[in-house]
Amino acid sequence: MPELPEVEIVKKSLKKNVKDKKILDVIVINRNLRFKVDKDFEKILKNRKIQNVNRYAKNIIVELNGNIYVIIHLGMTGTFHLIRNNILKNTNLSFYQSKDLPIKHNHIVLIFKKFRVIYNDPRRFGFFKLLKDKESFKLYLKNIGYEPLDKNFNLKYLKKSIQFRKKCIKSILLDQKIISGIGNIYANEILFRSGLNPRKKGLKLKNFELKYLYKYSKLVLKKAILKGGSSIRDFRNTEGAKGSFQDNFKVYDKDNHNCPNKKCNYKIKKIKISNRSTFYCENCQK
Repeated sequence: MPELPEVEIVKKSLKKNVKDKKILDVIVINRNLRFKVDKDFEKILKNRKIQNVNRYAKNIIVELNGNIYVIIHLGMTGTFHLIRNNILKNTNLSFYQSKDLPIKHNHIVLIFKKFRVIYNDPRRFGFFKLLKDKESFKLYLKNIGYEPLDKNFNLKYLKKSIQFRKKCIKSILLDQKIISGIGNIYANEILFRSGLNPRKKGLKLKNFELKYLYKYSKLVLKKAILKGGSSIRDFRNTEGAKGSFQDNFKVYDKDNHNCPNKKCNYKIKKIKISNRSTFYCENCQK
């Protein structure tokens, strides 16, 4: 599933292609995504201009004139494909790059003057949520925790969000209502760099540990964006090249490998936390 850095790459690609463009028509082939596509979706989007494309956490936010917003979540397998003059263009608009437009599972088509953008999603865990005024948009964001790259995500917020929770820190990082944007890959990497055992409970974290968590939550995500995301299952960046942050993985998917800390002779362990694969060094992460 794409996490914050990968969604940021997709957002940049969408913005580059559709900002300031008018949607001439909308075709909804299948409304049955994670949430049913609004019955007025086509009518409301048609002939509107896309004023901006932003991202918050794992959500892509398309802002249209008239205070209309579309929140897009890619789920596990959601992809965008851009077709110009009936030719599939290899500009990355998707998380799992494909050289050919899939025949099946195309659900939504946005038609512009010289190109089309097609949303494809085999597992249909993604969604397009239509918000019809600014108040609804603000309320929607209010139910999502601050992401580590948000200006409001500070040490005070982190302490308040974590220090009284009995859940383990790995589960806290994955809870989008507490801290948004972090998924399984980056949670593993953040916790290793912070020296925190993923099973440690939030209320057990000391001040210096919270400071490390705050620091590396920001650093890991920023570095991943600079590296073009992580190429798991052929993710590619906006230039069509593979993301390279996977080359910087310390622990993710490295069970039984030597700990990357040269002073440590332990091996990376793999356990399950909330049915998610968790990788850590029991010596370096206390």
